[in-house]
Amino acid sequence: MDDADGCSAVTAPVLVIGANGYLGSHVTRQLVAAGHDVRVMVRDGANTIGIDDLAVTRYVGDIWDSAVLRTAMTGARDVYYCVVDTRGWLNDPTPLFRTNVEGTRNVLEVAVQPDVAAGLRRFVYTSSYVTVDRRRGRTATEADVIPDPTVLTPYVQSRVQAENLVMNYVRERGLPAVAMCVSTTYGAGDWGRTPHGAIIAGAAFGKLPFVMGGIELEAVGIDDAAQALIAAADHGRVGERYLVSEKMISNAEVVRIAAEAAGVPAPSRTLPLPAAYAMAALGSVKARLTGTDERLSLGSLRLMRAEAPLDCTKARRELDWLPRPVEESIREAAEFWVGLRAAKR
Repeated sequence: MDDADGCSAVTAPVLVIGANGYLGSHVTRQLVAAGHDVRVMVRDGANTIGIDDLAVTRYVGDIWDSAVLRTAMTGARDVYYCVVDTRGWLNDPTPLFRTNVEGTRNVLEVAVQPDVAAGLRRFVYTSSYVTVDRRRGRTATEADVIPDPTVLTPYVQSRVQAENLVMNYVRERGLPAVAMCVSTTYGAGDWGRTPHGAIIAGAAFGKLPFVMGGIELEAVGIDDAAQALIAAADHGRVGERYLVSEKMISNAEVVRIAAEAAGVPAPSRTLPLPAAYAMAALGSVKARLTGTDERLSLGSLRLMRAEAPLDCTKARRELDWLPRPVEESIREAAEFWVGLRAAKR
């Protein structure tokens, strides 16, 4: 399909796989608002409250259902792949590799079939900034490759393997893909209550007993991240990856902004880093002895502590992407949770 044909660019179908998720729902909403003919693919029984009010063509199936995938993808000009298992705290990481690597492989295999590939302009893959080699004391770019992913947590390994797989399909099978390395996202419409959304909710409800000191995260507004993905379909270069983040912000500042937006006091106590490591060590021991999934473990804390500044000049320049200050999205997230609680009363 000719990019110069503005009419066909808008009317040709686009597909969002994982449209019920946090990022996928925002991508879907923006595509519909822009006048696109939007197809979505969601799992049977998935919570689709984030897109239920939209006029979209719905396909029901998971990433292992090749027949549904093929039907949904055939004729789609752009495919936005927004499926990921982010449960980095799992004691048994097998599901991470099954979804993030093997599930992605199945989708990619469908995408390169002749009847699908014939109409496909871009395959926009949602990756993560954890696939970039980030080291304290320097700013990371897309060119920074992790030298040995095997020393990292299983979650990061699964994300690196998945992104590498996508790029292999670009080189060897002609897939017109770009990888979007998205940082921590904040904003409204977090119907699935993501882990970082739960922190915002806790702050907005005045339920956090303390904030963790020494923790900083690269972050971006969820609407801005969705805009980056959509811009990548139009302007992204095939085979490239793009870091998607607005700034580094401390966990304490996130909590303070959320509490202020909700009109409640922020936690007055800070958990020092040594105490956080002690709690994480206990969580790791408990997970090992009992087989339970502990969200705070040495692995998850090390992942949080692995933060380093990102240089997102490439996305800003090539995609003409201008994110809003992430503080605005944090406020919107707090207002979302306050409004949701008020509506339930």
